[in-house]
Amino acid sequence: MPSAADNASIFSGISAAPSRFGASRQPQFTLDTFSSQDFIVKDFIEALSDAAIPPSRRTGPQAVAFDPKPLIRTFELALNKLKLLSEDLELQENELSGGVRRAEAIHNQNVQARERELERAVDSFHRLERSLDNDKDQGGNAAVRIGERLDELDRQSQRAQDAKFILQCWIDVSERRDLSSLDDVRRLQGGEGKLRCAHIARQLLKISQRLDAPSSHTNGDAMNGHDTTTELIEKFLESLEKDLLKQFDDFYRRQNFDGMRECAIALKDFGDGASVMGLFVNQHQFFIDRSQLITEDLAADPETWERLADPDTEPPGVEPSLQSLVDEVKLVVQEESFIIKKAFPFHEEVLVRFLQRIFQQSIQQKLEMVLDKADSISSLAFLRSLQASRSYISALVEDLKAHGLTEHPEPASAQTAAVLDQQLEDLFVPYFSGSSYIEREKRSLEELYSSLLFKFTTYHTRRRKMPTSYLGSLSARSRELISSTRDTYLDRLENSDIPASQKSTLLRIAGLNPNASHTHNRNDVDVSEEDGALSLPFIKRMLKWLAESVGRGLELANGHETPKDVRELLGLLIANMGEIYLETALDAITESATTAESSTKNEPDFNHLTSLRSAISILHLLLATIQTLLLPLASTNLTIHRDLDKTTTAFIDRSEQKIDTILQKTIDASLTYSSRLLSQQKKTDFRPRDDALLQLDQLQTPTCLALFTFLTKVHARAETALSGKVLESFLLELALGIRALLLIHFRSYPVSLTGGLIVSKDMAKYIELLKSWKLPQGFKESLEVLTEIANLFVIGPDALRDRVRGLDGVDGVGGGQGQGQGQGQAQGQAGQGAKLEKADLKPYILMREDARSIGVQSVLGL
Repeated sequence: MPSAADNASIFSGISAAPSRFGASRQPQFTLDTFSSQDFIVKDFIEALSDAAIPPSRRTGPQAVAFDPKPLIRTFELALNKLKLLSEDLELQENELSGGVRRAEAIHNQNVQARERELERAVDSFHRLERSLDNDKDQGGNAAVRIGERLDELDRQSQRAQDAKFILQCWIDVSERRDLSSLDDVRRLQGGEGKLRCAHIARQLLKISQRLDAPSSHTNGDAMNGHDTTTELIEKFLESLEKDLLKQFDDFYRRQNFDGMRECAIALKDFGDGASVMGLFVNQHQFFIDRSQLITEDLAADPETWERLADPDTEPPGVEPSLQSLVDEVKLVVQEESFIIKKAFPFHEEVLVRFLQRIFQQSIQQKLEMVLDKADSISSLAFLRSLQASRSYISALVEDLKAHGLTEHPEPASAQTAAVLDQQLEDLFVPYFSGSSYIEREKRSLEELYSSLLFKFTTYHTRRRKMPTSYLGSLSARSRELISSTRDTYLDRLENSDIPASQKSTLLRIAGLNPNASHTHNRNDVDVSEEDGALSLPFIKRMLKWLAESVGRGLELANGHETPKDVRELLGLLIANMGEIYLETALDAITESATTAESSTKNEPDFNHLTSLRSAISILHLLLATIQTLLLPLASTNLTIHRDLDKTTTAFIDRSEQKIDTILQKTIDASLTYSSRLLSQQKKTDFRPRDDALLQLDQLQTPTCLALFTFLTKVHARAETALSGKVLESFLLELALGIRALLLIHFRSYPVSLTGGLIVSKDMAKYIELLKSWKLPQGFKESLEVLTEIANLFVIGPDALRDRVRGLDGVDGVGGGQGQGQGQGQAQGQAGQGAKLEKADLKPYILMREDARSIGVQSVLGL
């Protein structure tokens, strides 16, 4: 559009045209009219045309025919005027061209003068260089001193200029309240000007603060409502800071890193750069987007949370929304590190602030949401979520350190790595302070163990209350533990504010219906003998839960707290798996073995050996777990390791003593019933009638067959229930007792010459049975004494005399120490662990039917 002045010059002449045709005046316009950038030819022509048409012809109901003559005259006049202007323009162009030629000539002269000056300077430099070469020692040092002196003079000059400017600014602001000189520096000198302006303003502020005395000038300003000098400078600094921050933000939006860097350098003097760092971090799009999504729901579905709370399933991993956030953080931090490095000279401080904001706001808020949700599910869900979250965020920290961030592609600096580690630790400090973590682990395991053992403890609690109790001889500690465990479990379900989902999980593990109200009447729970028996799958589940807890603790807790945590877990393991479960079962087995031992009429029932096998297996598993998993973790603390070793040893000794008691009672019961069977031997079994001679080659006595059958059952049951050294020791003790009983038995019945063959048959059957057992070779050799004793009843007096002489020095009993019934007598009669003497044979020889004959009496007289 034409300017107002141009329009006035154009239309003033046109509007002055007379109303009559042919009498229009020459239009008025100059060169300025056509030199304007808004000049438009079309508008110019239309203005001429409009001015040449009388108003009466433009409008009105009585329009006349168009007359072109006014227009022709107007355009002719305009053309004449344009011709005159063209001539003036040509004159001006010629004058300017002449001026340009003169300026070029002057410029060439100046260039030639500068060239001559440069040549003189180069010549001077060469002369100086040659003079220095002539005197290297003195000249070189002199040049250095001259250079240093020049640098010092330059610095002094710069300081003097700065001081002069500062003083001038101080005079302006203190006397005239004027900071225009600083404004000029800020506006005219770009980024360096803003930096210098900020530095000078801070110097002025320090001067003002030092001179801020209650002078009349200052007081007068304050009383008149004017700002003091200090306040004026502070306001200027605030304005400068806001200006720099706005400019920094504009540069940031345009990705102008050089401009951002200049502003950041200038703002470094304002609160040590806190404002610009805060602007960069707070206005970052990541935090703006995340602040809008902070209330979003967690992404995990109900099935995932159920899996997280189920101790028998593998944990599903980190919560999806937290995983998404961490993945996004990784990308954002790596991308922003590039910007931070280019935009800030103090980039490491900005990176630290950025990382702190991300960890302390975004990650921490999401982590708290995840853990709060998990805690509302169950204790185990909380611990698993804590482990998965810690593991995933730790991986983020390691990836960032390996990436290097502002040091990329090199690893992160020591300061950045330390900040990342500190942020990771700060995230999880609330969950590991004091003993809070291990208490959560203990509480979770206690809940799971008490649920799994609920029916077991319920069964044994009820059995203990019966008059003829299966657990009549339980130890006081076991009774107290199983009762308190069951009651604590039920009280927790009834009174605790544990989440409904956790309560449902515990009831399911306990084998109860989560939808039924079992806790209203504690005696309504149905249990069976199977619930009161030991179960290896139960133990494997308990050990699996423990192993998961230990692994989680090693990953999450501090290393120096591991021995203390292991002590807590070992105590929990021994209390539940050892004392409540294993020792309770061992006490019950002991009662069953006692019942079998006291049974004198009926054949004893050795079904308890099956339970004993499970108990021994559980004890081995428990001991292996303690020795391979727990004790090595406490090796760094000798005191705790020694205490744990003592506790474990005491428990193992106590359990082994109970097992030994059960085995001994089983042996005693076996020997008692064997003695009863032997006592049923008839007096005539070894003095048969003549009509029994036909059966001598086929049969043993009924007593021998009955004892053989019973001992075969005992041996088969023992082999099924026991193994290894335990089985070998058990069979050896039983065999020693049986041998002792046989030695006593065959000196109590008279034997005829024919009965001697029956004795030999019975004895061979007994020896065959004992040799079929897995016993030490030394004991099997000692069984030869039974053969020799049987031979005493079938040979004549002369042969008997030779046999007695030959038996002198034969081993009595070898291969072990008997503890069964009648074993003491066997030691005396058969020479336990000693040589068989002649006196030991006399009781057997006296049982011969011909013992009073002269031949036998002569043998006894030897």
